[in-house]
Amino acid sequence: MEDNLLTIHNLRTSFRINGRFHRAVDGISLTIHRNEVLAIVGESGCGKSALALSIMGLHPPDQTAVEGSIGFLGRDLLQLSTSELNQIRGKQLAMIFQDPMTALHPLWKVGRQIEEPMKYHTTLSTKQRKQRTLELLKRVGIQKYEHVYQQYPHELSGGMRQRILIAMALACDPVLLVADEPTTALDVTVQAQILELMKELQQQSQTGILLITHDLGVVAEMADRVAVMYAGEIVELAPVNELFHQPRHPYTQSLFHSLPSSIEKRQKLHVIEGVVPAIENLERTGCRFAARIPWITEENHDAEPVLQEIAPGHFVRCSCYRHFYLSDGKEEKDASAAAT
Repeated sequence: MEDNLLTIHNLRTSFRINGRFHRAVDGISLTIHRNEVLAIVGESGCGKSALALSIMGLHPPDQTAVEGSIGFLGRDLLQLSTSELNQIRGKQLAMIFQDPMTALHPLWKVGRQIEEPMKYHTTLSTKQRKQRTLELLKRVGIQKYEHVYQQYPHELSGGMRQRILIAMALACDPVLLVADEPTTALDVTVQAQILELMKELQQQSQTGILLITHDLGVVAEMADRVAVMYAGEIVELAPVNELFHQPRHPYTQSLFHSLPSSIEKRQKLHVIEGVVPAIENLERTGCRFAARIPWITEENHDAEPVLQEIAPGHFVRCSCYRHFYLSDGKEEKDASAAAT
């Protein structure tokens, strides 16, 4: 059996802004294996959700250009028609969306919404679909499942709505699940429950999961491998334990040193200088993180950075990782003074 569920090669997703196309996902190549959780992590605006929606084929075609290839079970998703994609989405390939209130139909009861993909993709009878739906509600940890079956989304809490989305995604036993920020806006207790639920379901069904998140705690809890995104590119890719113990790219190191749990008492948090540039203003040549670490000189960056394997399964973009150190602020002032 083929071990690779999803093989992305040189994926480029561009959005039309003021009449011109600008790349939000810029040359991404990734592979997701069966029974694996691959986490995509990075700041807001780095291209994580754009990547997820590109895989699902859910970008508006008149405002978006998607190039490259996305191989899934022997077929390139980018070459399929909408009707062919609809045969796959919701069945073999499913998604948990970031915001349950916008993903769920406000005028449909919960039971109908979970049954909808089964109605489209299976030959189950009405009675069988209801029975499976009740089983799914119970499986995702909803105790009063027969009552919830008859409720509307607005009658449920955020955690309950998120469980409904998971039940919908699992309705047809997908082999690959794309989860876009599945615990956003949930309190810590509910977040832990949702993560535990996803882990149990993944282990039971041997499902591959692409987990989109900005939360490194969620990554540590769930992932087997991690891809760190910055400004539309992957800047580091490694097994989760190695990434947490030996982060190499300056952006990855900066993220870890920005966490309160990563420093000792009375030490200052590291603040990453600047912001992720808007895609229409993004410099497409050289190291895209260079402007945020001005104390690393230009000659220590690659002119055309590519992912290089520095250890088995551990890839880093740009040689600047060899010269990076955390600044105490003095270097930025010196660099700024020299430029004026």
